[in-house]
Amino acid sequence: MARCFFLSLVLLLAFSVNLQAQKANSLIFNLKTGKIFQPEAPKEFEVNKEYTPYLEVFLPEKTKANGRGLFIFPGGGYGMVAYGHEGTRWAPFFNEQGIAVFVLKYSLPKGDRNRTFSDVSSAMNIVKANATNWGLNLSQIGVMGFSAGGHLAATVATHFSEPIKPAFQILFYPVITMEAAYTHAGSRENLLGKTPSQALVDEYSNEKQVSATTPPAIIIAAADDQVVPIENSLNYFKSLNEKKIPVSLHIYPIGNHGWGYSKQYKYHEAILKELSLWLQTTLKYKQQ
Repeated sequence: MARCFFLSLVLLLAFSVNLQAQKANSLIFNLKTGKIFQPEAPKEFEVNKEYTPYLEVFLPEKTKANGRGLFIFPGGGYGMVAYGHEGTRWAPFFNEQGIAVFVLKYSLPKGDRNRTFSDVSSAMNIVKANATNWGLNLSQIGVMGFSAGGHLAATVATHFSEPIKPAFQILFYPVITMEAAYTHAGSRENLLGKTPSQALVDEYSNEKQVSATTPPAIIIAAADDQVVPIENSLNYFKSLNEKKIPVSLHIYPIGNHGWGYSKQYKYHEAILKELSLWLQTTLKYKQQ
């Protein structure tokens, strides 16, 4: 009995140490103050909820860290933030490959895009200020987004040069255009308002904003997407390719929309393998 109790205690302590080590790699910053704080436990699918925006940082083990970092922007039609399956659940995958992860719970725009964009800038400033302590190379920081978060990531990739210019972009079933024919109507209205001008529509239709300095991209989507038309991915791929930007497009036959990090998704493992391979080669290819 004593031996059994001792073994249980050892296992419990080991679990506790491991849990503490995991928590040590997660820091949460209040975007308004720039200080570490503890927010309310996030819940998925809370539409139009008011909350304090924050950045959650997951650092890889020092022995694996390679200086790269990745901002993750979860989706939700700019009306909510799918913080789990399109956010924090991806952190272990990227940490294992030596990449620091920064998951942003951004303010919902509610027709004022600057509410969201200013949160991105604040998050980037936090990362920039801590780059040395976290062992980051600021020229190797990428962006990743899902659905409307994919639009946010593509916007950052095509519009932002400060505080950090993205080095690469990873887009899952992204909203790319604000043109009525192919956009996601809810995302467009939440970001730009009910009656945006054509100039505003053009400015945030990211297939029209690709330039020679746009970073390399990998785009992942499903052909049967009933929420965000596949033309968003196709047209962004076309624009990137025309500008000679390294781009990889993976369209799976089924999946519809919003699978995120679901291990039940048929192509989950295939996607992880493709992402790993792409991350190993894309920046090297860009520099050639």
